[in-house]
Amino acid sequence: MSDPHTARLLISCPDRPGIVAAVSQFLYSHGANILDAQQHSTDPSGGEFLMRMVFHLEDLDVTRAQFERAFAEVVARPFTMNWRVAYADRRKRMAILVSSTDHCLLELLWRVQSGEFEVEIPFVISNHDDLRGVTESFGLPFYHLPVSKENKAEQETQILGLLEGRVDFIVLARYMQILSPEFVAHYPAKVINIHHSFLPAFIGANPYKQAYRRGVKLIGATAHFVTDDLDEGPIIEQDVARVSHREGVGDLVQVGRGLERTVLARAVAAQLEDRVLLIGNKTVVF
Repeated sequence: MSDPHTARLLISCPDRPGIVAAVSQFLYSHGANILDAQQHSTDPSGGEFLMRMVFHLEDLDVTRAQFERAFAEVVARPFTMNWRVAYADRRKRMAILVSSTDHCLLELLWRVQSGEFEVEIPFVISNHDDLRGVTESFGLPFYHLPVSKENKAEQETQILGLLEGRVDFIVLARYMQILSPEFVAHYPAKVINIHHSFLPAFIGANPYKQAYRRGVKLIGATAHFVTDDLDEGPIIEQDVARVSHREGVGDLVQVGRGLERTVLARAVAAQLEDRVLLIGNKTVVF
């Protein structure tokens, strides 16, 4: 469980000397105690600098709003930083979109129910009605919004209406629909998808069948942010399992489902803990 008196500071900016010193000195000067600090430079001679700091804020000498305004003026502006602060006592809100397979949905709901994931789920949305009972057994609202080629734009508008102002990010827990660029534009780097292959291999539909036809010896799963390009968004988490010629397509699906559950859960955990930073179409996961 997170300490409610902590905050996480995430920073990306052009690399130059003095960044760590400036941030650390600012936190110290306002009574914040640094609990953890991680950093990464893509190229010390002129690349991008990324940092994640966790600090105790119970002894801050200013309000949170004053702290953020001062940081923006004193530290962020001189170093041209992109930055944000996340407070542990504010739970993130995560919407789940799903179709008709339940394994990824159940994995997320179990982890929330057990207290492993500190997150609010305002509702689950699906283009099928199959998982209503499962969802409602966890005490969550379920919205069935069928989709077809004819009503896709209208259905996405309905989803956006439900999401507006109620979520921080979205998880596609095997939601077998391609989101439109208009939808993605509303939530840039805030929609996490689980793809049932080790990307960039086997993009698109039926990856297990594609893998079987190629006689692969490893199958995998990939969690990534959704972009306009199908299955090509920044990768957050991946894993693989060894298989052989003995496994048919059905066997690959069974093995793959375990990977999908684990990989998606890891990606969601990283998002909840503010460990993911973007650099173009790549991620740094602290």
